Amino acid sequence: MHYLDKFRYCPACGSQHFVVNDFKSKHCEDCGFTYYFNAAAATVAIIENEKGELLVARRACEPKAGTLDLIGGFVDPGESTEKAITREIKEETGIEVKESQLKYLFTLPNTYNFSHFLVHTTDAFFHVRIPSSTTFEAHDDVADCWWVAREELNTAEIGLDSVRKGMERFLTHFSYVKKI
Repeated sequence: MHYLDKFRYCPACGSQHFVVNDFKSKHCEDCGFTYYFNAAAATVAIIENEKGELLVARRACEPKAGTLDLIGGFVDPGESTEKAITREIKEETGIEVKESQLKYLFTLPNTYNFSHFLVHTTDAFFHVRIPSSTTFEAHDDVADCWWVAREELNTAEIGLDSVRKGMERFLTHFSYVKKI
């Protein structure tokens, strides 16, 4: 199966002669347009307080509704990953953070089944430290969110592959520093 099998018509001219060009693109034999299927940008926040507790969320929506997750989401067109993660944190928890509070960690590839279409993403992980006294509540596509101690977090309960792998990587390679 090709990534673009669901795309049967050329988006430029509407031709039915929209054929596989290579493993990630299709080409229109009529108008010459080539469409490349590239990964979408997404963000993930590993939010930690001065006690070393991590803010986790419960997914309200598919995919993987009901599983553990971290705060994050897709980067909008024209938006930096830093702006996207601060926006997502505000939308999903009500917490306002500044870009200066973000520490970029790493990226991981992911797939995200959205509306019966497999979206490939590149997830940018950021570490954010906030005081444990910060108030927050679940909004948007988050059913609930709460602090959990590092040692009590069961990463097997995290539903999305890259988020689970990212948290495991964080817990293994990034030690807690008591400083906010």
